[in-house]
Formats: sequence, C-alpha cells, structure tokens
Amino acid sequence: MKVKVGVIQDSPVFFDKKKTLEKIADLTQKYAQEGCELLVFPESFIPGYPRGFSFGAKVGSRTDEGRKLYQEFHENSIDVESDDLKFLEKLAQTTNTYLVIGATEKLAGHGSLYCSMLYISPEKGLLGIHRKIKPTGTERVIWAEASGESLTTFQTKIGRLGGLICWENYMPFARMAMFQKGVEIYIAPTADSRETWLATMRHIALEGRCFVLGCNQYFTKSMYPEKYQKLLVDEPEDICPGGSVIISPMGKILAGPLSNESGVLVAELDLDEINQSKLDFDVIGHYARNDIFEFMVKNQPEIKKE
Repeated sequence: MKVKVGVIQDSPVFFDKKKTLEKIADLTQKYAQEGCELLVFPESFIPGYPRGFSFGAKVGSRTDEGRKLYQEFHENSIDVESDDLKFLEKLAQTTNTYLVIGATEKLAGHGSLYCSMLYISPEKGLLGIHRKIKPTGTERVIWAEASGESLTTFQTKIGRLGGLICWENYMPFARMAMFQKGVEIYIAPTADSRETWLATMRHIALEGRCFVLGCNQYFTKSMYPEKYQKLLVDEPEDICPGGSVIISPMGKILAGPLSNESGVLVAELDLDEINQSKLDFDVIGHYARNDIFEFMVKNQPEIKKE
C-alpha cells in the first residue's frame, strides 16, 4: 500500500489559537487537494512553541509578569472538550485527511498544560492523544508530565501510526514502547533544528524499521508580535530554521531536510518497504532476544483501532 504524506514546516499565528486554527485549515485544504492523505504539524503548533520565554521563573521565585504570560498561554491552548476539537475533526472529515497536530493542551478543571500530539481521523475524529512524558529543561516550568497511558499507537487505513515529541525520541525505552506496538509511520514533531537531529531521525528509522516523519516549525524572531520582543533580546533572528525530514525504513532521506524557509515536504510511502527492511533487522522480532531481555511499559494501552 502506498500513502502520500505531507510534513508541514510553517509558523503559527503566535499565541492566537483562533487564527492558528484558521491557518491549519488553509494549509490542510491546500495539501489535501494535492493528494496528501496524512498531514503532520510541528510541536506545540497551537498556539506556538514559546522559545526564548522564561515565564519569569528561576530557582526560588516566579514573577507576576511570568504568571500573566502563562495565563495567556493557557487561554490559547487546546481544550479537546471544546469546539477546538470539533473544528479539527470537521476539517479532517471534509478534506478526507488524517491530521497529526502538535498542540499545547489544557484539561477542563486543571491549571496544568501538556505538550501533546493529537491524532485525528477523517472518519472517526479524535483517535487519541500522546502527551509528552518528559518535557526538556525549562519546558518543565510550563508543561506537566504524562504517564504510560500516553504512549499510544493507532491502527488506521493508512498504516499504524505512533510517535514521540522532540527529546522523548532520545529515550530508548520510550522508543521501544512505540516499536513493540509495531509502529509503521513514526511521527516526531520537534523544536530541535540542530544538525544532530537529522542523525536522530535516521537512527530511529533504521532502529524501528519504520517511516519517520520529523516535523519542525520555521520561525524567526521578527515573527513574534511586538509585545513579546522585549523578552527575546538575547535570541538570534533565525530562532528556528526548521529541518523537517521524511525518512524510509532503510534510513534513506525521501524528502528534506528543509531549512530556512516555510514549506511542506511531500512523499509517497510504500508500506511494503517496512517488511522488506526487516529481512536483516527486526527490533521486536529476530533481533529482540527475548531469552535475554524483558521489556515492560506500565499502563501502555493496546493498539487502538480506527
């Protein structure tokens, strides 16, 4: 089976959920018309990855200004119990496109936020959510940690979908949690645009014998609204040059890496290549050595079927 996929490297309308949702709709409609069956959006695309922000936090103290900024971030985050999700579900349905969207998510009645990845089907709507199990560095100021139940995979008409967000991909056990569910299209939204990230994406493709879709934003300091510029004095203009990429199960780069511009990477994935690649390496098959190793993930759900 062949699947045409698109990896969106673009910028949100920063800290404006409504306008960012409208931009997602425009991009989805455009690339759905070009035949993409799956579209992937970067980490915290809704309402934007707050690179360079401290939220007024340092060891031992927080500022009132930082709390107000967090409140703004919270107000513009996704609530899957609201019309936010209905909008995205209808978009997937009307364009007949699977959507995987990086978003900061809030839960009804909770003040905490999660860095999440929403899986949306054109037929079934929200299939489920992966929430980041370990935010990196000072991301821990704004994002809470999820647990094993967030290590989700989904059997769909276009293949078995799963993945991890940004530096979760450096966690061997987290990757293995995806591999043991037989992930075929491994999705990796990120905010890491360094050259070393490409090596990580290729390693995962070879290790898991899966297609890897690495998706990042393209963002410059000038794109931030004026009211935030004072928070970014020490940041470079090219704050996130991108680096999105699509890689085959044999580690071949099919599209990208895309740098220093907005755009979309499009590739046709031949899912037959997954089993072909396992002739000589299968991380959960003949290379697993279950007679030596035992692997268990607490509370990881079974594969969810569309």
